[in-house]
Amino acid sequence: QVELVESGGGSVQAGGSLRLSCAASGDTRRMGWFRQAPGNEREVVAMMVTTTSTSEYSEYSDFVSGRFTISHDKAKGTLYLQMNDLKPEDTAMYYCAASVIGDAFYGWDSRRTYTFWGQGTQVTVSS
Repeated sequence: QVELVESGGGSVQAGGSLRLSCAASGDTRRMGWFRQAPGNEREVVAMMVTTTSTSEYSEYSDFVSGRFTISHDKAKGTLYLQMNDLKPEDTAMYYCAASVIGDAFYGWDSRRTYTFWGQGTQVTVSS
């Protein structure tokens, strides 16, 4: 069992920045950030493989367009999402998700790949 605790959400104006953090209580295989706006499906933002300390393989959704950076501090077991040039359409609840070794893989962008989920942190971007 892995517990995930997100922090770092808040309210910013368009063009601003926020850094989200997600602390994991145990070892993980992959960690990702998802987001869900009211009335929308939960969608993946970015993912990083977290089992190795020398190779940080990551993936991003197209809408990130170079504005967000995912990173992982293995010593702290913490995943980060640096979000720059935020837009009103980035407004959503952001969720941290994780899979562990042995979990089935349905694709890096599939919610089914991730077994553990945090409670979410709200990001609001005003124009």
